[in-house]
Amino acid sequence: MTILATGPSASATAPAEGKGVGPLLRAWRERCRVSQLELALRADSSARHISFIETGRSRPSEEMVLRLAEHLDVPVRERNSLLLAAGYAPRYPETPLDDPSLDALRDGMERLIQGYEPYPALVVDAGYTVVAANRGIAMLLEGVPEKLMSPAPNAMRLTLHPEGMAPRIRNLREWRGHLLSQMERQIALQRSDQLRALYEEVAAYPLPEGAQDDEPAGPAVYFALPLRIEHDGRILSFVSSISTFNTPMDVTVAELAIETFLPADPATAKYLHTVAG
Repeated sequence: MTILATGPSASATAPAEGKGVGPLLRAWRERCRVSQLELALRADSSARHISFIETGRSRPSEEMVLRLAEHLDVPVRERNSLLLAAGYAPRYPETPLDDPSLDALRDGMERLIQGYEPYPALVVDAGYTVVAANRGIAMLLEGVPEKLMSPAPNAMRLTLHPEGMAPRIRNLREWRGHLLSQMERQIALQRSDQLRALYEEVAAYPLPEGAQDDEPAGPAVYFALPLRIEHDGRILSFVSSISTFNTPMDVTVAELAIETFLPADPATAKYLHTVAG
C-alpha cells in the first residue's frame, strides 16, 4: 500500500469573477434551502443584516463570513473563496499530502486501511485520485491494464472504464448510476471544472457489450446497494461506507475520503479470509 504525493486538488476553485461575497453567500443559502431569517437565527444575527450582506450593502466581518459558512456547511476550500471575495486572507492552508507535518495522518490512514484487510479499503482525494489502497483493493483490480493505473489511478476511471473493473461488475447499471449520482452531488457543492470534466468523461464510457444487471443467485437481502463483482469465477458482494475527517482545518485533509467495502454476505466474507489466509 502506497501513499502518493498529490498536487493541486481537482476541486481547486477561485472566487467567481465579478462577484462579491454577498451573492456567493446567497447562492450557498439558497442551495441549502435556508431562509434569511433561519440563517440569522442560527448565526445569532438578524435577517436584516443577512439581507444587507447578500445585497452588498454591508461588508461582513471575517468572523461573520466563517460563522455563516459553518452554518451553511460550506466546504473548507470554498470557505477560503468566501474570505477572498470578502477581502480577507484565506484561513485554511492546503498542505501537500507528502509534507512532513502530515506524517501522523498518513501513518494513521495506512494503519486503518491495512487493519481492515482482508476487506478492501482505499483513500481518495476530491478528484477521486487514489492516494492509498490496501491488498483487498489490489485483489479487485487484478487484470486492470497498467495504462489505467498510471500516472495516478483514479477510482472512477478504474471502476467505470470498459477496460477496467466494469466488465466484471454484475450490477453495473445500478452501481454506475450510484457513482454518477455521487459525483453530481459533489459537483453541486464545488465549482470544479476538473471534476465536471471527469464526470463527463466517465459518464460517456460505453457499457460493455451485453451488460445487464444480473439477479443474485438464491435468496439475498441487502441492507444497502451492493457492489457485485466477479473475481476468479466467484461473485463477491460488498456494501461501501465513506468516512471523512471531523472538523478539518486544512483543505487537503478536508478533501480526503476513506472508502471501505464490507462483505454483504457470509460467502464473500469467507472467500476473502480464505484468499488472504
